[in-house]
Amino acid sequence: MNKEAIANEFRKIQEEICSEISKLDGKSTFVSDIWKRSQGGGGNTRVLQNGNILEKAGVNFSEVFGTVTDQMKQAFGMNAEDFYATGVSIVMHPSNPFVPIIHMNIRYFELPGQTWWFGGGIDLTPIYVDEEEASFFHQQLKSTCDAFDPSYYSKFKQWADDYFFIQHRNETRGIGGIFFDHLKGAEHEKESIFQFVCAVGRTFAATYAHIIQKKQLTVFTEENKKWQAIRRSRYVEFNLVYDRGTKFGLESDGRVESILMSMPPMAEWHYNYVPQPQSVEEKTLEYLKKGKAWI
Repeated sequence: MNKEAIANEFRKIQEEICSEISKLDGKSTFVSDIWKRSQGGGGNTRVLQNGNILEKAGVNFSEVFGTVTDQMKQAFGMNAEDFYATGVSIVMHPSNPFVPIIHMNIRYFELPGQTWWFGGGIDLTPIYVDEEEASFFHQQLKSTCDAFDPSYYSKFKQWADDYFFIQHRNETRGIGGIFFDHLKGAEHEKESIFQFVCAVGRTFAATYAHIIQKKQLTVFTEENKKWQAIRRSRYVEFNLVYDRGTKFGLESDGRVESILMSMPPMAEWHYNYVPQPQSVEEKTLEYLKKGKAWI
């Protein structure tokens, strides 16, 4: 199992997801933006905008390599001269505020001659939390995890709760999911870990399609859209302040448009906004706590 084979499979997963989501949206298709990184490597950023369902969706494949800069060594504690990284990163922002934002990432990192590891996960950020939807989402992730290791779901669910946490707001970004990093083992275990990571990637499309199909026709008001814009602003805050992928991309002189594809097309910050007491908006905030068991 070498890095070329891993990158090729990640490309396939990108293509599969774009094909399935395009069919689901039924209006817009993904536009491909192929880019090169001057220090080594590049990628294919595929973006869908102004669709029937999705206001903005990005499915990014990247494969970058080169010299570990002093800035990267300081930021990430990388004691090496060269690095290699490849992965698929997805963020989708639907138009209807009752359809949740979703994120997925799978990645492989290698310090040639030293070590390798995988990372990734999927998490869901509803504008309005639906317990049945949350339970379905977490059950899909648990089923994927259980097929490889019964300990994975609980461990990676806790990791997601801790990672997708907006510390300055004291709230989780959404209802979590699974998150893992530095997943590695002996060389003979690399294939099975890789298969798990690919299974996570392939859990994405069917799971999100099910959620979309249940919610896409839900009637909404201007107040619902206002709340969506406010919740999107929390998404922006997390990605710019805490997200490791965003930080790595910027520190490694990655392509800014591809790194920031996760940003919503529209978000709002209202000074000291407080939802009405006993409103569905206030109820959503009550759900955004660490450690909630959804299944």
